[in-house]
Amino acid sequence: MSGDLSQLLSEVHLRTVSVELAALAACLALAWAICRWFGRDQPKNSIWFGRHTVDGLMFPLLALLFSDLARRAAIGFQPVLLRIAVPVLLSLVAIRLFARVLKTVFPQSTLVSLIERTISWLAWVGAALWIVGLLPPVLAELDQITLSFGKSHVSVRTIFEGVLSASVVLVISLWIAATIEKRILQEAVTDLSMRKVASNAIRAFLLLIGLLIALSAVGVDLTALSVLGGALGVGLGLGLQKLAANYVSGFVILLERSIRIGDNVKVDNFEGRITDIKTRYTLVRAGNGREAIVPNETLITSRVENLSQADRRFNLTTTVVVGHASDVSQVQAIMTGAAAAQARVLGDPAPVAFLMNFTPDGLEFTLNFWIADPDKGKDNLRSAINIAILDGLRNAGIEIAQRQRVLRVENLPNNASPTGDTRL
Repeated sequence: MSGDLSQLLSEVHLRTVSVELAALAACLALAWAICRWFGRDQPKNSIWFGRHTVDGLMFPLLALLFSDLARRAAIGFQPVLLRIAVPVLLSLVAIRLFARVLKTVFPQSTLVSLIERTISWLAWVGAALWIVGLLPPVLAELDQITLSFGKSHVSVRTIFEGVLSASVVLVISLWIAATIEKRILQEAVTDLSMRKVASNAIRAFLLLIGLLIALSAVGVDLTALSVLGGALGVGLGLGLQKLAANYVSGFVILLERSIRIGDNVKVDNFEGRITDIKTRYTLVRAGNGREAIVPNETLITSRVENLSQADRRFNLTTTVVVGHASDVSQVQAIMTGAAAAQARVLGDPAPVAFLMNFTPDGLEFTLNFWIADPDKGKDNLRSAINIAILDGLRNAGIEIAQRQRVLRVENLPNNASPTGDTRL
């Protein structure tokens, strides 16, 4: 057991423990009351207040502030529990900062949970070392371990502190970008695509500024980054040109707004609705649930059919063949009535049925109708209309035409019937 821990335990007195417990409980209760008061109208995904008040960032931050003030205000005895509470609450602040911000910025990422567990382990280990007094010796030992990079020598402690500083600055930058997008862009920019490009630009700019600040904080000479920039330029020109082209194409698509989120497009015979436009690729979701990842360069350099660019309405057709003796007007009325009875079918333009062909089997009719929500499915609606058409034709006594074929038989045996046409 270290000397600092022994000294800490020797300072514990039963009569002061109750006072410190009461002070610590008062600090926690005051922090909870403030968070409860100010967070009652906040959304459930708030970084400051969280879903249950105590799982946000504000509660451990206020508790840390009040506990440190109580520790400094202690007169006549050396506080022990309050000294232990400070590193514990500081670790909790770090965990909540990383966890809440990353979950807000990347809600769909599976890597967030791994990062959260890693940060939690590091924070609690650091708090334990701080409490038992082993943190200064461990940092001093890490300072003695150096790594050589050419002529430069960097200690492990410097690398660790640099990674920690950069992580904190980058997380705060992501937080600021998410706040700007949520509080300002959603109200100021109504177009979803423009909001996306503004959000990506702000996030990239803040991350760049945050990275430069973090590197300067750990003593990295920023002039040395010019060499890295030159190497990166060569890499982009050689091996990363496709990746760079996709990123540039993504910003061009968002700025030009030739293709927007929610549009129905057809790319390489794949038809679907654009659900998201990333900086490198675009997600296109078909009506059957299949999702295609299309590189942004493909959308710029190849032919893309934007089915929603000029008109949000989507045209569908279905075909039926009835007998030659059928009443044309009655068939048209049945087909248009079956389409008009569906709630998803638009009334303007109204469904219309045309007599398209005179086939050997019968009269071929084509029904045209329009919908405004192809993302909800097209085959399901077409099937419902076909069933209604079939029921209407049967009730009217109109038969669906049967396919007919003519079989011509030649060179029969002498005892067979003469050559002729047999209809099947």
